Amino acid sequence: MTYALPPLNALRAFEAAARHLSFKLAAHELHVTPAAVGQQVKALEARLGVQLFERLHKQLILTEAGRAYLPGISEGFRHIAEATSQLKPTGSVLLHLGVHGSIDLRRLELAAFRSAHAEIGLRVLQPAGLHELVEGKVDVLIARGVSHHPGYRCERIDEGSGGGDWLVAPEGTADCPEIVSFRAWLRALPAAKPLVSRRPRLVGIRS
Repeated sequence: MTYALPPLNALRAFEAAARHLSFKLAAHELHVTPAAVGQQVKALEARLGVQLFERLHKQLILTEAGRAYLPGISEGFRHIAEATSQLKPTGSVLLHLGVHGSIDLRRLELAAFRSAHAEIGLRVLQPAGLHELVEGKVDVLIARGVSHHPGYRCERIDEGSGGGDWLVAPEGTADCPEIVSFRAWLRALPAAKPLVSRRPRLVGIRS
């Protein structure tokens, strides 16, 4: 069976914007810009041929079509999240890794890491930021430009000047074997492989 689905990134942008009735708050949740959320919603409306929001001065209102569409989309994402939570990566220890939205996961060579460390079950959340780390949704975070945060160990994982990429972990768990292993993996990646993708990710994925 083939499902006729709009782009999932656009659906995530719509669902978040509809819950918050704000492109700004949706952008904060998805770690993108409000303009990116607006573009995704506009593209979804064009694809569907239906207006989902009324855009008033400093106010976002769902149209009748938007109100009818939202419950099914939210329920669909809830089912996907629940099904995903039931899956357990192989390995005796589970490591939840958060990754900044602009970083290309291919540069991290995660499949090779999993092969080299079969004892670690690795699950990835992208996009993710300090909010997810502080709330305990991830155990360790690859962040951009976060060189210091109270109570967390921030270690540079690339060379050069500027904001750069940092591995951020709570001080209390920063020396856990699974985080130590992942830190060593990042440092061993070829320097010629920049972490940042040339085509920024608009809305996040879970891997």
